[in-house]
Amino acid sequence: VAADEGILHASGSGVPPVTKDYCIIYNSNWVSLPKTLDNATFTTLQNLTSTVLCSSEEVPSGLMKDKAVVVMRGNCTFLEKARIAQSLGAKMLLIASKTRLSAISDNKTDFEDVTLPIALIRYNDVVDMQLVLGNEVNVTLYSPPLPEFDYSMVVIFLIAVFTVALGGYWSGVAELENLKAIASPGERETRWKKEENVTFTPVTVIFFVVICCVMLILLYFFYKWLVYVIISVFCLASAMSLYNCLAALIGEIPFGQCRITCSNKPIEVRLIFLAIFCIAAAVVWAVFRNEDRWAWILQDILGVAFCLNFIKTLKMPNFKSCVILLGLLLLYDVFFVFITPFFTKNGASIMVEVAAGPFGNSEKLPVVIRVPRLEHSAPTLCDLPFSLLGFGDIIVPGLLVAYCRRFDVQTRSSSVYYISCTIAYAVGMVLTFVVLALMKMGQPALLYLVPCTLITSSIVAWRRKEMKKFWKGSSYQVGWRP
Repeated sequence: VAADEGILHASGSGVPPVTKDYCIIYNSNWVSLPKTLDNATFTTLQNLTSTVLCSSEEVPSGLMKDKAVVVMRGNCTFLEKARIAQSLGAKMLLIASKTRLSAISDNKTDFEDVTLPIALIRYNDVVDMQLVLGNEVNVTLYSPPLPEFDYSMVVIFLIAVFTVALGGYWSGVAELENLKAIASPGERETRWKKEENVTFTPVTVIFFVVICCVMLILLYFFYKWLVYVIISVFCLASAMSLYNCLAALIGEIPFGQCRITCSNKPIEVRLIFLAIFCIAAAVVWAVFRNEDRWAWILQDILGVAFCLNFIKTLKMPNFKSCVILLGLLLLYDVFFVFITPFFTKNGASIMVEVAAGPFGNSEKLPVVIRVPRLEHSAPTLCDLPFSLLGFGDIIVPGLLVAYCRRFDVQTRSSSVYYISCTIAYAVGMVLTFVVLALMKMGQPALLYLVPCTLITSSIVAWRRKEMKKFWKGSSYQVGWRP
C-alpha cells in the first residue's frame, strides 16, 4: 500500500491561460509520475462526477476517448474503475473524494492489464477547478521531489535568534535595575529575596533535568490525557508571559496612566485592558489551535512571549550552573532522540514520537515554534507541513546568553560576552539546519547549540583572563549578604 503525494497541474483555455495546482494521492507502485513539468503532455479533463463508474453502461460511448476523466468514489475498487475507463479509451482516471484523501490500495495482481494513471483528488478541488479555470480544462500529473532547503527555516532562524537576543538583553536590563536597587539600603533585603527565588543552583538544575525526563516518559505512555494538561498550562503561562512582555513596553509609554483603586491599591486601567487582551489571545488559540492555516501565528507569538519571560525570569548564578544545565540537557536530548529507538517497539525515538503525537494523535503539544513550509511541493498542497523548533532549543541556550549579558552588566565589559554568545547561538542554528538538510531527519538542536555557545563563552572568558570570576559568578550573584 502506498500513499504518494503528487500535483495535478490544471490549465484553463483563456489567453494567457490561467493555471492552478491541486493535491493528488497516487500509488507509485502502479504508476511513475514525472518529477517536473518539462515536456509535459496535457489531456482534456472530462467531468463525470455525476457517476461512480462501476459499470461501463453509466457513460455514453465515446465520451471518455483520449480524455482525463474524473468520477466519484463508489462501492467498486479503484482498479475496477480504471479497467472500465481504460476500455473506454480514457488517458487518465481521477477519483474525487468528499472525505479525507487516503492511500490507494488494491490487489494489482488481478489487474495487470491496467496501465492507466490513477489518482485521488478532493471533490472540492474539482469544483474549484471549474470555478477558477472554466469548463474547458487541460491537466497533467507530476510529483516533484521535496526541496533540500525551505525558506521556513530562515523564518525559524530569525525568530529563534531574535528571541534569544532580546531575552538576554531584557535580563541585562533587569540586572542593572537590581544593582541600582541594591545600592539603596531600604530595598536591599527585598531585592535579595526576590532574586533568590528565581535563581537556578546546581542542585536545582539537576532536579529540573530529572523532572524533564520523567515528564517526557509520562507523555509517551499517557499522551492522550496529559496533552490537555500541557495545553492548559501553556495557555496560562503564555498569557502571563505575554502580559509581562507587553507590560514592560507599556511601562515606557508616558501616556494613559489613569488609575482606579481596588482593595486600596491603585491599578492602571491600561493594564487591566492588557490583561484581558492577553487572556483572550490564549483562549482564542486554545479554541482554534487546530486551524493550521493561521493558528500557528498566534502559537508562535505566545511561544516567543513564553520563552522571553522564561529567559528573563530564571537566572543562572554562574557559568558552572550553565555548564551543568546545558550539558545534562544535551545528554537528555541525544538520549531521547538517538538511543531510545533501540528500546521502543516501533523503533521510533521517544522525543520524535511525543513531538509528533504518539500513535497518530491529532492533538499536538504546543511547545514548538511552527512555520509552514514555503517551498512549492506536493506536501504543501496536501498537508501544509511545518518546520518546527522546540521551545527548549531557545530557552536553554537563552539562559546562558542571559547570564553572559548580566555578567557584562556586572563587570561593565561592553557586552562582549553577550554579543559573542548570541553570535555563537546563530552559528549553532545554521549548523543544525545544514546537518538537517544533509541527514534528512530530525536533529536534536542542542547537540550543536550547546557546544557552540559554551565553547565560545569559555574562549572569551579565557582570553579576557576572567574565567575564575565567570565560572563562579559575581559576589552579588552568589555571595553577597546585607
